[in-house]
Amino acid sequence: MLLSVNKVDFAYGEAQVLYGITFDAEIGKVFCIMGRNGVGKTTLLRNIMGTLKPQAGQILLAGKDIAAQPPYIRAKQGISLVPQGREIFPRMTVEENLRVGLQARTDGVTKIPEEVFELFPVLHQMRKRMGGDLSGGQQQQLAIGRALAGDPGVLLLDEPTEGIQPSIITQIGEVLRKLGKQGKMAIILVEQYLDFVKEFGDSFVIMNRGRIVTSGLTSGLDMASVKEHLTV
Repeated sequence: MLLSVNKVDFAYGEAQVLYGITFDAEIGKVFCIMGRNGVGKTTLLRNIMGTLKPQAGQILLAGKDIAAQPPYIRAKQGISLVPQGREIFPRMTVEENLRVGLQARTDGVTKIPEEVFELFPVLHQMRKRMGGDLSGGQQQQLAIGRALAGDPGVLLLDEPTEGIQPSIITQIGEVLRKLGKQGKMAIILVEQYLDFVKEFGDSFVIMNRGRIVTSGLTSGLDMASVKEHLTV
């Protein structure tokens, strides 16, 4: 499933945040969106998910423009978001949180996929615990597992390494690499952790003031671009 963003503009009232954003996210690849805080990265993901609606442009899923569709329809069509801050349900068990993800499926599956527990064994061990009792890293794994339970064709992740211990960061990266190699989904990752992008990403764009200012393969991500657009 190919997702294409074509000349998307977005504004909060009179304040324009996105200007002509255009890119393709391919199946089997990890596409990284980078940039300083406040440049529009999270706003862009929300436009893709449908919680915000662009003023102009197209969001194409397998060639069909979905820019006018609400979030629940996009979820049913295979787009899933792991939001910044995780947003798990703290007073529901791990298992109940994962079952929420099943609501996006259209194949009638009502059982949490074993692959979720294979990717994140800690979720199986703690499946009866309340989500709020998990550590930050475990909650991040739960948020990703919940998204994967919906069998997405496009997986959106908003800064999944933020505030997470290094061992979990590496585990999340390996999961993304494995998911990419399976060739079943396009992965779009908003991330500021440069080393993570270079190790686990395939291609990238850097945003500045709502515009894409540079792009390419992560293998060619040069320090001049980093210094100009990413360092504070």
